[in-house]
Amino acid sequence: MSTLGGLSVLFDLDGTLVDSEPNYYEAGRRTLAEYGVPEFSWAEHERYVGISTRETVADWRRRYGLSAPVEELVEVKNRHYLKLAGASTRVFPEMRAFVELLAADGVPMAVASGSTPEAIGAILSGTGLDALVRTVVSADEVAHGKPAPDVFLEAARRLGADPADCVVVEDAAPGAAAAHAAGMRCIAVPYVAAQAGAPECATAALLVRGGQEEFTARAAHVWLAESARRS
Repeated sequence: MSTLGGLSVLFDLDGTLVDSEPNYYEAGRRTLAEYGVPEFSWAEHERYVGISTRETVADWRRRYGLSAPVEELVEVKNRHYLKLAGASTRVFPEMRAFVELLAADGVPMAVASGSTPEAIGAILSGTGLDALVRTVVSADEVAHGKPAPDVFLEAARRLGADPADCVVVEDAAPGAAAAHAAGMRCIAVPYVAAQAGAPECATAALLVRGGQEEFTARAAHVWLAESARRS
């Protein structure tokens, strides 16, 4: 039994545990360039933060008039991404410290991400996080990606946890919305500063408005302990 009152913690991966968005942006830019879309800015990429790879490329098809099937675009983007991710993906230091604190407390943890299973596996093994978080759910394994609650509900099911006893750590508005829809409390640590003011983030039980620069493992751990006592 966890010392945090039976709580389980579900982590988003990209932008939450690791700073992978620059690699996702570059993979997207290279993919779109291959299909005749030469200009893809970081500002355009930001609209897809928190949305699954499959749903991102489906929107690209509509937005840029691409004729290639979704499966092909996912495969090409993944190929670019895995090459970049294998070279370097940075874990946010305070997030690693938070995971280590939770592991020491025996708290059940899972990663629930919009990325593909291959991308999640590459990052977790490359950063060593796979030694601490062994339960993983990709949006590819459920019917709907975020903001639908499916990935978080499936993660809770695999952990054998009641959704009401789960706390989600997220960086994006769609993820905060998914946590709320799943009946779970959420710690929101916005990757895109503008999302701190999004109505979805207002549903979070704890909103760290300053994002990763403001987040500390110790403060989050104290908040969790207080949350466990209240529940």
